[in-house]
Amino acid sequence: QAQLVESGGGLVQAGGSLRLSCVASGRTLSSRAMGWFRQAPGKEREFVAYITWTGGITYYADSVKGRFTISRDNAKSTVYLQMSSLKPEDTAVYFCAAAPTLTHLSSRASYDYWGQGTQVTVSS
Repeated sequence: QAQLVESGGGLVQAGGSLRLSCVASGRTLSSRAMGWFRQAPGKEREFVAYITWTGGITYYADSVKGRFTISRDNAKSTVYLQMSSLKPEDTAVYFCAAAPTLTHLSSRASYDYWGQGTQVTVSS
């Protein structure tokens, strides 16, 4: 039924750019608020950004604000994370997630569907 599939990760030099994609399948996920999280080895999974399908409201973690842009393509049921001015500290596995409500979207506990993750490595 419902699935999220991330892609676009890879190796990039500091200061470079990368765009991640997350394709949502299933009617329920296609209408969900969507978030991006990341997890580095030995660390908790942390919030990066979210976007609502209705209204297109976006929100970013302070650590990525001004460098990352979350967007959507409703026709393709896809959410993107455009990452620019990348830093080594951005290195992590990036996960796409879908939330059943429109509240507390910066919290990982608010999401009930997760993708498998895609690795982003930023070299200095």
